[in-house]
This record gives sequence, C-alpha cells and structure tokens, in this order.
Amino acid sequence: MELFKWAFAKKVDAKATISSMREMLTQLEKRQTYIESRIQQELHIAKVNASRNKRVALLALKKKRLFERQIEKLSGARLTLESQLITLDNTQVDLRTLETMKMGNDAMKSIHSSMSIDKVDQTMDDIQDQMDIANEISHSIAQPIGIGDQYDEDELLTELEELEQLELNAKILGEPSSLRMPTVPQADPPVEDETYHQELAQLQMSMAV
Repeated sequence: MELFKWAFAKKVDAKATISSMREMLTQLEKRQTYIESRIQQELHIAKVNASRNKRVALLALKKKRLFERQIEKLSGARLTLESQLITLDNTQVDLRTLETMKMGNDAMKSIHSSMSIDKVDQTMDDIQDQMDIANEISHSIAQPIGIGDQYDEDELLTELEELEQLELNAKILGEPSSLRMPTVPQADPPVEDETYHQELAQLQMSMAV
C-alpha cells in the first residue's frame, strides 16, 4: 500500500507521458494493421476451402472472428488513448497559459510595489504645477516691457474712437478732416562765433601732431 501511494505521489513528467502515449498509439496502429492482414488471409483460406474442406474453412472463419474482436479492442484502446492525449495536450497548454499569466501578474505586482495611488496623484499634481509655472513664465516673457506702464489702454481706445468719429463726420459733411498733424517749431540755427572757430582750429592742429 505504501509503495502504491508513493507511485501516485511521485511527480509525473507530462512531456514524457505524452511521448509514451504517442509511441503506444503507433504500436497499436501497427498491431491493428497486422491483424487486419491476418483477417484477409483467414478469409481467403475460408473461401478456397469452402467446397473442398469445410473443417479448414470453418477454422479459418473462427480465426477471422477472433481477429475481428481484437480489432474492436484495439480500436477502443486507440480511441481512449487518443482522447487522453488530446486532453493532456490541452491541459499542458492551459498550464503554460496559467504560468504565463502568473508571470505577468508577478511582473505587475513588482512594478506596482514601487507605486501607489497617492504617489501617482502627487506626481501628476507636481507635473501640473510645473506646467502652470512654465505657462506663466512664457506669458511673462511675451509681454512687452514698459508699454503697459506708460499708457492706459482704455484711454487709448477712447481717443481712437474720437478720431474715428471725427473722420466720419468730415466725410458725411464733405468737410476736410479737422485732424492736423502737430507742428513742430523749427529750432534756430546755432550761432557760430569767433571763439568757436579758434577752438576748432586748435583741435585740428593737436590731432595733426
């Protein structure tokens, strides 16, 4: 009983089992082919001796029946082995699939061991903060320096509207536009005196030395 338990407790090599089953199927197929040839021989003997020697013909038919029963047993055994082989193959595929899935699960566990929802949320918040800072920096760089401090945009828009209204009134009334460019007073030409000419001559003489 202990030996029986040990035999079943021992780990079975699935690959070796599948190989043995296929070898057995090959042997059974060869055996069935041989028996089928014996059936044909006995049938031939029965036909030849049907009218010559009935005892020999009957014996041949009995042998043919025995061989036919063996064929039935072999066919049943082959069918059972083939069913087992298919099931075992499928089980092996399922086992390898399960092992692969377990490896994938272990890999995900290993990756997630260094991650957590809190860490992911914190990282995403940090990324968003840095993006906001970058946008603010870009916006600040794009703003012209000094223009906003010197002029009020609302005042400029009001002045522009007044100018547009004056132009429109001039067109409607057929009058020349009242807009005039401001006149810039002309500065008086500098007065050149004798002292200026003397200083210029002295400078030219010093540069020539």
